[in-house]
Amino acid sequence: MLGIRATTPFERRLGHRFRHPHLLELALTHRSHANERGREEHYERLEFLGDAVLGLVTAEWLYRRHPDLPEGELSRLKAQLVSRAALARHAAEVALGEVLRLGVGEERSGGRAKPSLLADSLEAVYGAVYLDAGLAAAAKVIHLMLEPLLEAGESRSQLLEADAKTRLQEISQARGGTLPEYRHTGATGPDHSRLYRVECWLDGQPIGAGEGSSKKQAEQRAAADAIAHLAAHPIPGVPKTASESSPNAH
Repeated sequence: MLGIRATTPFERRLGHRFRHPHLLELALTHRSHANERGREEHYERLEFLGDAVLGLVTAEWLYRRHPDLPEGELSRLKAQLVSRAALARHAAEVALGEVLRLGVGEERSGGRAKPSLLADSLEAVYGAVYLDAGLAAAAKVIHLMLEPLLEAGESRSQLLEADAKTRLQEISQARGGTLPEYRHTGATGPDHSRLYRVECWLDGQPIGAGEGSSKKQAEQRAAADAIAHLAAHPIPGVPKTASESSPNAH
């Protein structure tokens, strides 16, 4: 029928057909593209909104899916599910980079494959879906990212520990504080079955501890413990990040 817009390949991959295509166009417009054309509108305001929508949808999804989990573990799991790394991976899976509107300089510097840029633009897309069709539509699209993360054969504990060091570094940078420090406090057991112990320090305070069969594993567990500690016991004088202070942000 004349007048009906065809669904784009990206919309099919995303799982949402926009009623208002200009919202998707805006969500795909990087600041560099807008600047080169003398325009003010780009995706950063939508990214702000999408961040909050993603946080709320993920929090509710976890709350309903895991009625047995305490608040601390829910917070840790949520932080991993909405981490920049997870967002960038899903953005790559739906080939978001292929449809971004970038400036010449950003294009030449490999912007279509930059994890940070992909993560930011995916949040903007989620914000655009919310404005286009409401929370239920946004939740449907976001669930397409969340469900495979817990159904890919990884145990919950593995997901909680995965790349916790990167997530903790993101949190500490957002706070404007020092970077985390990992102190190896000892090891027990025979050489073929050692158990290493590590403490995680931030801003001069021990905030997490972990044990593992390797130093790397112990550090990851200490970082995961530190993230849970920060959610429940903020460091005095250091402002919380949005992910720690609001259930509507990641």
